[in-house]
Amino acid sequence: MNFHFNGIDHVQLAGPVGCEAEARHFFHQILGWTEIAKPELLQKRGGVWFQCGDHQVHIGVQLDFAPATKAHPAFHVQNLEQLREHLRLHNLQVVDDEARADEGVQRFYVNDPFGNRLEFLEWIAV
Repeated sequence: MNFHFNGIDHVQLAGPVGCEAEARHFFHQILGWTEIAKPELLQKRGGVWFQCGDHQVHIGVQLDFAPATKAHPAFHVQNLEQLREHLRLHNLQVVDDEARADEGVQRFYVNDPFGNRLEFLEWIAV
């Protein structure tokens, strides 16, 4: 094969019409991600984009929106426990999952304001 994959450019999550302000509050104000400008040709579609580490997370508007309650992106975090406490201070429900603890993975799930499942994880020494 003459091609190879370099990795992920961005993750697309969906939200309902008019979701931009709530997305900015959650992803920028609470998670601390930087909003990035959408290309001018795409701005009329609505939604908002953010930078998360080396990757982008795009929140797109979906007319017949239904949250992704099983499928989800997973975000690698340093100081996962501090993030957990930060989210709880913002009254967000954190759902712990120890299914990979024997591999040295600590993780939990949080729903974004639209009900999409997000995983946050950190690799620890075992």
